Parts: sequence; structure tokens; C-alpha cells
Amino acid sequence: MKIWGRDNSTNVRKVLWCAEEIGLAYEHIPAGGTFGVVGSETFRALNPNGLVPCLQDRDLVLWESNVIVRYLAREYGAAPFAPSDPHKWAMADKWMDWASLSFAVPFRDLFWNMVRSTPEQRDDAAMQRGLAQCATLMGIANDALSQSAWLSGTEFGFGDIPLGCIAYAWFTMPIERPAHPALEAWYACLCDRPAYRRAVMTALT
Repeated sequence: MKIWGRDNSTNVRKVLWCAEEIGLAYEHIPAGGTFGVVGSETFRALNPNGLVPCLQDRDLVLWESNVIVRYLAREYGAAPFAPSDPHKWAMADKWMDWASLSFAVPFRDLFWNMVRSTPEQRDDAAMQRGLAQCATLMGIANDALSQSAWLSGTEFGFGDIPLGCIAYAWFTMPIERPAHPALEAWYACLCDRPAYRRAVMTALT
């Protein structure tokens, strides 16, 4: 198994964390950003989009981070991380797409301006707008986590992965955050997981 991607990418972190949680043996190939690789003919033959992450598992090649996480969970995971009950799967699955789709624009506006841009390049209006929208979304997650220890249900599962990767940046960036006690407790539990520390808690830049 091979996983292409740079470890400071939120989407790549999803895949690496999932693989670590399941205990898979894999080769991590840095790609994207300063590593290049993604523009090569060899990589484009695997992923014509030229984006990371990209997974090769024997003769199967996948891209799109949530798709890869779902595949690894179904193919190699077990309950409670990957529940066999379709209702439990769906309850976890909804948080995957919610986190990825709802946060796509506001998190980009916040993160890129706060972390990836120089002060001269920074769009302060976009950054503040992203911060406010992310805070609102984190409040939705906080409300859910007030009712359940995990987004996936009563136990940790694949549905916690996308927001868990975003939460690392959220709690690491030098920003003002509203108090979200349940979210903070959930994040503290994530930080106690060895797989999370290995795959997610790397440099933001």
C-alpha cells in the first residue's frame, strides 16, 4: 500500500490517520507543495487531477480523501471504528461529508490567510469571515458532542476523522476561539490517541 501526499495537508492527514488507527502497513510518499511529484506523468497516470492524497492498494488506485477513508474503513477496519450496521455507518458518515463540505470555504479563508500567507498577502476580511463561520460550525459540532462522546456515536470511529484533522489546526492556530467545552473535551481525547499524534499533529506549514 502506498499513500501519496504531504503531511501538512488536512486531507492527507485524514488518510494517514485512518491507516494508523487501523494499523495498516503502508509506504508514505511525500508529494504536493514543495515536494512536487504531482505534476509528473507517472503521478498523473494515477490521479489525473494532480492532487493529493492518492492511494494505491494493490491494483486499486483511489483519490479524494473521504473516499479513501471509507475504503480503508470498509476493507480493513472493524467495529466500532467501521460499524457493520448500516444505520450506525450512516450516522458516522454524515459527519464526514458535513465537515468536509461545510468547512471547505471558511476553513480555507481562515487557514490560508493565517498560516500560508505572508502579512503582505493576507486578506484580513476573508480571514475574519472564515474565523466567524468556522466558530459557528464548531458550535454545531460542540452541540452534537454534548450529547455523544464522539461524532461517530458512543465510540470513536471513522466519522471523527475529517473534523479531527480540521480541529488540530483550529486549536493550534493563534486565534481567538469561543468556549466549546464538549468540543474541547473531544479534542483532548483525540490528542491522547497515538495514531492521531503520529498522523495529524505535525507542523501546520
